[in-house]
Amino acid sequence: MGQSRFIPPRWKVRGAGRSRHRLKPRYTAFLATMGCSMRLLHMSISADDPQGVAIFLAEVMGGEAMPFPPFPDCWIAFTAEEDGTAIEVYPTTHVLEAGPNQLSCEINARDTTSTFVHVAICSRLERVEIVALALTKGWAARICNRGPFECVEVWLENRLLVELLDDQMQKDYRGRMTASNWASMFGLPR
Repeated sequence: MGQSRFIPPRWKVRGAGRSRHRLKPRYTAFLATMGCSMRLLHMSISADDPQGVAIFLAEVMGGEAMPFPPFPDCWIAFTAEEDGTAIEVYPTTHVLEAGPNQLSCEINARDTTSTFVHVAICSRLERVEIVALALTKGWAARICNRGPFECVEVWLENRLLVELLDDQMQKDYRGRMTASNWASMFGLPR
């Protein structure tokens, strides 16, 4: 028999022809007692130069880059917090697939497709330092205003978007990027 998957209780909220899901307050309180906050733990991206990209990410996150031995030619960038938050960097020739018991890493032709996937990351560097570091790599980088927050837009290898936020940008983001503010900004019912 397969493993059962726990699905948290949700309320379905309808409005303006779209549906949204919110965790029930009781479940959110339960997560808080377990020491959980809804946040990113790790993610993976691809790059032509996994080592170089991992070193850049570790530097802007104040952490450390290391090889990622489970898969060939892969690297991982850890944050400074030593809390497990990390970004795995795979070569553009590697793909993750659903193996018979768990994921498997397969090597295929180089993937050069554009993607809508991007991530916003906290940085210990100031915005001008982030831009300068990206420019030394030859990557597009600029300070942008997204409306509710500002970020440093960095295009890793001029291919993959990463939004980097310095201390002030992080404070603005946390204060402004809430469900209430989002609904208000776009006139969505709550």
